Amino acid sequence: MTKSNIWSYKKLEIKEGLKPESKHFQYFFVVSDGGKKKCNYCVWIDDENLTYFSSSKSFEEIISSHKEEWTQWVQNKIDQKDFRNLAWKLGKTGQQEINLEELEEKLKPE
Repeated sequence: MTKSNIWSYKKLEIKEGLKPESKHFQYFFVVSDGGKKKCNYCVWIDDENLTYFSSSKSFEEIISSHKEEWTQWVQNKIDQKDFRNLAWKLGKTGQQEINLEELEEKLKPE
């Protein structure tokens, strides 16, 4: 991940950042327990929806204006003990939570 940040919540380590070298918006939160990965949470924004979040399509602008909301989503998932690999797909018409294990072939990130 690029420009990653590491923090902890309920004794778990969360490393977050953009997927390296991706041309698409994929912001990951990798949750680990004692150095062992438990799951990935990812925020995805389709290319056609980027202007809804930033007129200039700036990844950094999108992150700075929405990171608090995404962090809360991750903390809620941890509180619920929901350690599935999930993507939170965001668009101008709404949001959708996707279980990546069920749709691995259809929505596999690049």
